[in-house]
Amino acid sequence: MVSIRKYAKGLAAGAVLGIAALSPFTSTAQAADPIKFGICYDLSKAYTFVTPQVVQGARDLADLINMKGGIDGHPLELIVQDHGNEPQRGIECYEKLKREGVFIFDMLSTPVSLAVLPRVMNDKNILLQSLAGRGDAIDGSVFTQIFPIGATYWGQAANDVEYIRQQNNGSLEGVKVAFVYVDYPFGQEPIEILKTLAEKEGFELGLFPYPLPGSDQSSAWTQVRRFQPDAIISWSLSKMHVVASREMKRNGIPMEKYISVNWLNETDINNIGPAEAKGLRRGTNVAGGQDIPIIKEIIAELYDKGKGNGDRATLNDVYYNTGVAMYSVAFEGARLAVKEGGWPLTAETMKKGLESIKDYDANGLFAPVTVTTEDHGGGGKTRIEMWDGEKWVPQTDWISAYKDIVWDVVKESSKSFKTE
Repeated sequence: MVSIRKYAKGLAAGAVLGIAALSPFTSTAQAADPIKFGICYDLSKAYTFVTPQVVQGARDLADLINMKGGIDGHPLELIVQDHGNEPQRGIECYEKLKREGVFIFDMLSTPVSLAVLPRVMNDKNILLQSLAGRGDAIDGSVFTQIFPIGATYWGQAANDVEYIRQQNNGSLEGVKVAFVYVDYPFGQEPIEILKTLAEKEGFELGLFPYPLPGSDQSSAWTQVRRFQPDAIISWSLSKMHVVASREMKRNGIPMEKYISVNWLNETDINNIGPAEAKGLRRGTNVAGGQDIPIIKEIIAELYDKGKGNGDRATLNDVYYNTGVAMYSVAFEGARLAVKEGGWPLTAETMKKGLESIKDYDANGLFAPVTVTTEDHGGGGKTRIEMWDGEKWVPQTDWISAYKDIVWDVVKESSKSFKTE
């Protein structure tokens, strides 16, 4: 196994492993003041299909970096608490940890992120908001303290449309696209972008909602069958995909037409059935699997030595890689902040550190991101992958399509926060 220190040599910001090279003495990292991250997650209710894996990945990465000396001798400390997807509990978690000196937070919940966001802005703290929260928060000129690094749902939907365009010889004229979604803010998020793109590109868009909790989708899929779409974009979560697959089979709709939002993992594939799921596609900004340098390093340094933060089987789940990806970006921002601003790390220097990230992909773990003072999303790149019955196979490079349209919607939406 190639060591973390060897990887650090000669690599630019594209490798998370470079973090550890700053300070080689583990004892120093244990003695110095820590860099604290407040992780207020739903660990008990709606988001338990993903939060345990994300936390496990984040903790493993922090442990690996701390083993190599932390960041300039300062250990990473992750403080994890449950908010149950309840906005008030999220606010309480934020206020409690703030009193304890935490100024970098992550909620991984849209309703909780929305509730906490005004406080973070007023306090001039930092809110990491990957894969949740306000889509327009990528506008760094307005949301100066919010960092939704990674593709927003708006950008992801636009990239799905671009993939469908590529599959139809570069033209969407006359193409039918069905949007099947849970009738809830998460599911409704891409609608305006899809309507705008339908008008621009000339495809026919059909909207097919189904109610929470997502167990009854029969009416929606009957309507989809009658619509006879060329492609289906799905905004669903966890077991909702399993229900969708059964309804598609019942209605004679080929699995090859299904393009899922990023919230579809290996557990869902197993519940659908690996053979039944063949041809299914998903959008993602994180590479799955263990054949990635940083994941290999975690396995060798932690799991092979009995030091991992959870079940080794979890490492086969793309949500585990998502946790490693999210926190490799956060830790890279902290590294750059300390490198440029020195110690103590502050919310202001952390902000500048995050805004200094350039072409960073943690050595192939996710789509390269470049964060600026204007773009706190990092570029919005995703790729489409297809399940071939045994594994995920990339169907595109990392792409960021229709950026002008996405940003027009972002700017129009962020005006409302300015008004508030």
